[in-house]
Amino acid sequence: MRSITEIVKQFKQNWTEELNAENIAIACRDCGMTWIESMLNPVVTIQIFFLQIVNGNTACTEMPHLARMGFTAAAYCKARMRIKLSVFQLLLERCVHSIQQQTLDTGRWLGHRVFIVDGSSFSMSDTPVLQAFFGQPRGQKPGCGFPVAHWLALMHMGTGMITKMFASPMRTNDLTKTVELHPEFQAGDLLVADRAFCSFAHLCLLIQRGVEVVLRIHYNTIVDFTPGRPHVKPGGGSKKRRGVPRSRWLRGLGVNDQIVAWLKKPLKKDHWMTAEQFASLPDEIIVRELRYNIYQKGFRVKTITLVTTLLDEEVYSLPEIADLFRRRWEIETNFAHVKTTMKMDVLKCKTVDGVLRELHVFALIYNLVRQVMVEAALRQNVPPTRVSFIDALRWLKSAQPGDELSKLVVNPDRPDRYEPRVRKRRPKKYKLMKKPRWQLKQELARQ
Repeated sequence: MRSITEIVKQFKQNWTEELNAENIAIACRDCGMTWIESMLNPVVTIQIFFLQIVNGNTACTEMPHLARMGFTAAAYCKARMRIKLSVFQLLLERCVHSIQQQTLDTGRWLGHRVFIVDGSSFSMSDTPVLQAFFGQPRGQKPGCGFPVAHWLALMHMGTGMITKMFASPMRTNDLTKTVELHPEFQAGDLLVADRAFCSFAHLCLLIQRGVEVVLRIHYNTIVDFTPGRPHVKPGGGSKKRRGVPRSRWLRGLGVNDQIVAWLKKPLKKDHWMTAEQFASLPDEIIVRELRYNIYQKGFRVKTITLVTTLLDEEVYSLPEIADLFRRRWEIETNFAHVKTTMKMDVLKCKTVDGVLRELHVFALIYNLVRQVMVEAALRQNVPPTRVSFIDALRWLKSAQPGDELSKLVVNPDRPDRYEPRVRKRRPKKYKLMKKPRWQLKQELARQ
């Protein structure tokens, strides 16, 4: 069986050493696993798992042919189930640690390592245990829908690699798990995120770690760029003075650019915070608010209001920050790569641990494809984000140990490109499932 890590062994920045047979065995032993030597021992099983995900999470019945080994699909499934979830979590953690040393300095923005965080979702098999743990969308009748998980991912903007992630029940607030991402940051790192992550408490905790932020301001937050304008004082008066911001104006940097003191410490602890974190919050923080408009032919003018801890307007101008926040949308493209291109939108395992194992292997292989893109970008002298993800995946799927990395497709730079989210090919005109399957089968039998 060809080893995927053998294929990229010639790369200069090779964090995949953490995925070779020796280090996989070490991770298994560190998680308390023991085994006897057999065809499907944990090391071989994990390598076959990698091969399966690279090939689009193909059926287990195809794996004996792809691996060129004599085992049954049932034996392979049982071997996967015997591997502890903590093994895959440890492999991802160690690979990311290696990335920190080798790759994450790629694509710095004005000296900062930039990270983006956002939430997404994925579906899975309809089993009682998955329904009970993850839940399904509202409005779907019992037996007519599939469980859906909330997926929170932290990605490095320069390379697109996943550095940390969590899978939770569907109706989980983004901030519930976001604080657990904070240990991944170093002082001086920069986090870019949408309004779901913009709160006084979250900003304070990031500032305490020395992390810079660029966040879109929540739509309930009142922002006024009038110099010296009044503000709501903490402790009272907010109900009597509607429309007045809860921030004190300090200094203007431009027409829609100002330094203010946020006076928004919550009166009670949010559910995602510990008592120690809440006690450490200051009464106010100094931040920068800025606003700009997006003009695009055929669309309404869109107004974006941001808050940031980057206070030096000479180093961090408004156009540069606006362009950085525009790149935040790259995480949506990254989600599409892993969910659509790699076919992670529907996972196949039927237990909670099985689904999480699948998710972690997808993250490992996704990062491996990103490593191929980084290496191709170095050789072809283009930014990593311009290298075609699907072409890198195809090379990884077809390459053999010792193959030299060929030139990959470089996508044109189209920052203002937009496409309608429609399907031209019509689906088959079957009715939607609005009753449980057993009930529909009974009705069909009566007919």
